[in-house]
Amino acid sequence: MQPIIIVGSGMAGYTLAREFRKLNAEQALVMICSDDAVNYAKPTLSNALVGKKAPEQIALGDAEKMSAQLNMQIIDHATVTSISADQHQLTYTKDGQAENLIYSKLILAVGANPIRLAISGDGADDIHVVNSLIDYREFRSKLDLKQDKRVVILGAGLIGCEFANDLQNTGHQATVIDLAPQPLGRLLPEHVAHAFQQNLEETGIQFALSTTVDRVSKNSNESYTVTLANGQSFTADVVLSAVGLQPNTSVAQEAGIHTSRGIVTNTLMETNKTDIYALGDCAEVNGLLLPYVMPIMQQARALAKTLSGENTQVHYPAMPVAVKTPAAPLTVLPVPQGVEATWETEELDDGMIAKALDQESTLRGFVLLGPTAAKQRLTLTKLVPDLIPAAV
Repeated sequence: MQPIIIVGSGMAGYTLAREFRKLNAEQALVMICSDDAVNYAKPTLSNALVGKKAPEQIALGDAEKMSAQLNMQIIDHATVTSISADQHQLTYTKDGQAENLIYSKLILAVGANPIRLAISGDGADDIHVVNSLIDYREFRSKLDLKQDKRVVILGAGLIGCEFANDLQNTGHQATVIDLAPQPLGRLLPEHVAHAFQQNLEETGIQFALSTTVDRVSKNSNESYTVTLANGQSFTADVVLSAVGLQPNTSVAQEAGIHTSRGIVTNTLMETNKTDIYALGDCAEVNGLLLPYVMPIMQQARALAKTLSGENTQVHYPAMPVAVKTPAAPLTVLPVPQGVEATWETEELDDGMIAKALDQESTLRGFVLLGPTAAKQRLTLTKLVPDLIPAAV
């Protein structure tokens, strides 16, 4: 039998391989990836400084270790250039050489790419993104060289705020810039966002909101001047962009696989092409694009069973997201897209509980700010309907 091929060595690809091996120890598995195939937990990147973790301590295993552990051939530093769905064949290039592989099943776990803003200035090419451990090593190396450690972060979303908290609590000065009028604009109602921002500002984090970066210019002392569209400017030693991710859909599109915001799948993680599946940050499952850890785990467990011969639909229960900002402990269960909800808020001594209720007064989402509110996570989660119900 031809191998099952996984494209991508991120959390989704490795979690699937691990779950599949629990069910089938012998079926040939091949992983193809464009990086060094080091296994690591991506969420740890945005709080590694507080955790006193150097980049080399974040890695859980290199390609050799993971290959042995999972009984899986790993082809690293290789790029999949084309997929022929009808022939069950893909082509990849490595070291300038093109190779063809036949697959029995193909899983696209190709992740998402950082969105890059169009910014002028001779310092624009020096803006860092952190979407992998390789990126993080470069970011930390640059940071270690700087004495003043002033970091300007583009984007006040989840990752931008987590990095700001991590940096501010380890002797850096973090400034966060966003076009939205509030941090976590897509996740929080305005009044909770205001309290969240206030908590972070009390640690020294600065926010410049309702504006965007126009230019990044190099200074003679190896610092940068970051000029905003509203005329404000900041001096930075390092500039980090965290404005969001765009699912990597190009190789799927070229193969005739349906894409929308991500690679479109049903609840079996199947694309429109026979024996081709998608998983992780690139996968749009039943119209849902959820770039968080828990959905990846749910997808991997279900798909592992399907690949083992037991067709299993993915189940999405309510899956709250913990934001790693200890200065303002926050748990968010986003309201599903298209659901109209009204917010009800309970003020607490150390935070607040905000509940999103639909027209039938059903709880559809919530925000828990502060340590007391966080204790309500399990109780409230049980009250929220499943995003994708479990198959009966």
